[in-house]
Amino acid sequence: MIKEVNNMKTIKLSNGVEMPQIGYGVYQVNPAECMRCVSDALKVGYRMIDTAQAYHNEEGVGAAIAKSGIPREDLFIVSKVWISNYGYEKAKASIDESLRKLGTDYIDLMLLHQPFCDRYGAYRALEEAYKEGKLRSIGVSNFYPDHLIDLANNVEITPMVNQVETHVFDQQRDAQKYMEELDCRIMSWGPLAEGRNNFFTNPLLEAIGKKYGKSVAQVALRWLLQRGVIIIPKSVHIERMEQNIDILDFTLSDEDMAEIAKLDTGKSLFFDHHDPEVVKLFMGWR
Repeated sequence: MIKEVNNMKTIKLSNGVEMPQIGYGVYQVNPAECMRCVSDALKVGYRMIDTAQAYHNEEGVGAAIAKSGIPREDLFIVSKVWISNYGYEKAKASIDESLRKLGTDYIDLMLLHQPFCDRYGAYRALEEAYKEGKLRSIGVSNFYPDHLIDLANNVEITPMVNQVETHVFDQQRDAQKYMEELDCRIMSWGPLAEGRNNFFTNPLLEAIGKKYGKSVAQVALRWLLQRGVIIIPKSVHIERMEQNIDILDFTLSDEDMAEIAKLDTGKSLFFDHHDPEVVKLFMGWR
């Protein structure tokens, strides 16, 4: 279910928690400037911040939140457990460390960052922290349908969110169907494809943007929003932060939605988690 709260769309998770559909992501935001970037994002209206242990900027997020003066209950913080912290005991300790770095008593959504290593032990730690009230909701990231179905059928609490690469060139339509069967919400990382595949000069997106007086980025983000996808566009420039959140005042037509759907290549622009060489790469990052 999607609704608007305080001019911001929210999506209800399977446990009833209302999650903003638009947030600000801090992947690749330098820890030294993270506090400034998050402060700017909060200033222009974002209320969901997405970080991760592997980004090494949780402390910057926490500092910006503390400085903002915004009531904690009005914010939605997302973080992720990295694979070096997988296994029950390590994951349990890392959750407490993330809470400390973020300067908060609870995290609104905690995800397992990758589908490798002891994900079952790590997920048990998420379940326990959820029951203890340290986490308001739990889920996974980068889990393909086979990973997700397997995990969901072998844990007590089905993942509430799955954050995966999702943009106009890799639309994840089949994956979204499997998520919906499990009452799991789809969340996009890289909603602007990090500019790859000539994203910002795509002729179709430019033409549709002219119709609505919107940019290529705004059209692509609005397209995801109308599909029920949770998005976390990232920019270190406050003007683009403002632009990325300014997508609630227009609606793409069914025809425009269908035309954009044709841009799907069905392939990642980054990496395939089923590629043995990619798996070997991740094993080196433990």
